[in-house]
Amino acid sequence: MIGQKILLKFILLTGLISLMSERKATCSEIYLTQKPHVVILSLDGFRWDYLDLYHTPNLDSIGRVGVKAHSLKPCFPSKTFPNHYSIATGMHPDHHGIVSNSFLDPKLNLKYSLGNRKAVRDARFYQGEPMWVTAEKQDVKSACYFWPGSEAPIKGVYPSMWKKYVHKMPFESRIDSVINWLSLPQQKRPRLLMWYMHEPDLAGHLYGPRSKETRLMVERLDSLVGVFCRKMNKLPIAESVQLIVLSDHGMGAISPQKVVDLSKVLKEEWLEDISGSNPFYMIKPKAEFAEKVYKHLKAEKHIRTFKKNEVPKRLVFGSNDRIYPIVCVADSAWSIYWNKKKYSKGGTHGYDPDNKDMHAIFLAAGNQFKRNYSHPTFSNTEVYNLVMHLLGVKPAENDGNIERVKSILKDTE
Repeated sequence: MIGQKILLKFILLTGLISLMSERKATCSEIYLTQKPHVVILSLDGFRWDYLDLYHTPNLDSIGRVGVKAHSLKPCFPSKTFPNHYSIATGMHPDHHGIVSNSFLDPKLNLKYSLGNRKAVRDARFYQGEPMWVTAEKQDVKSACYFWPGSEAPIKGVYPSMWKKYVHKMPFESRIDSVINWLSLPQQKRPRLLMWYMHEPDLAGHLYGPRSKETRLMVERLDSLVGVFCRKMNKLPIAESVQLIVLSDHGMGAISPQKVVDLSKVLKEEWLEDISGSNPFYMIKPKAEFAEKVYKHLKAEKHIRTFKKNEVPKRLVFGSNDRIYPIVCVADSAWSIYWNKKKYSKGGTHGYDPDNKDMHAIFLAAGNQFKRNYSHPTFSNTEVYNLVMHLLGVKPAENDGNIERVKSILKDTE
């Protein structure tokens, strides 16, 4: 029995390693373009070390036949929408305007939040230029399946194909749609395809990063990645596909015993507005109470408080007019709430990106990438230029530099 199990594991591993390396084409397919197709899959909240903590043979095989970064460092704040849009634009939230999952735009006098579908589809909130817009402007077709920002006509441009977000859409259905898009005739097929799964973020929030529930979700996602890769590698264009699997941020464990309740530190009448979510808040005090609010917060243990113009330069946060005068972020493993009756357990994100628990994954494989190559941690603002390089598209202005990650490509040093 033990011998059979070992044999099965060997067969499975051998098959998985071939997921991204077996690329065959028939004579009837020679009309198809061999220009690179870039497919980017985001697994929300997939912490960098889940690959070590849990059984992930499919994702591991991508790293073995391609590239694995030690980790992908998010921007501040390490929240979902800001970082997905940073990946898409190569810009820090301070520069692309999605400064949090919720904020007020003072010029529009409108609030943005990820739960407000009207706001999410309003192009006026999105600054910078996401990669699907850059691609479309240079006649490269793109497709987005639930990527944050892709439902808005940014600079008047939509992806050639896109989906309105439906949270309950089964992951298997998402896989089938992506495969169908990649199966389209050359003149209709997207060369840039970005898609999204909302796990293991939810599992991490509810149960914490080191829990049975998160392990089961991570391992389910790994299995689905294997399903996708096997289907993708049966396509005529498989040899031209450059696959990138990444995440927007990681996840840190929290406890109901490590909490700062801001409603017990500040009086509501001192404030004009407060926005954010654990462990990151932006506070707009009434003018006459500005110094009082700042001093009360500054004196509080287990949170770091900055005036907008005093946020450390390394965080690249403080110049955008959507950022409130005071910024608060909890110390690692601590939580910030406003007048919450029951404090959360499990996990969260939004901390200082120097907290390694906030780091994400980056894996890539395809004939443009080196094989079995390990790269040091890099910022997610570098992904934009990398993708533009693969597509042969001139990038828009951004905060990245292709030279920082060019070594992961073949024929480069």
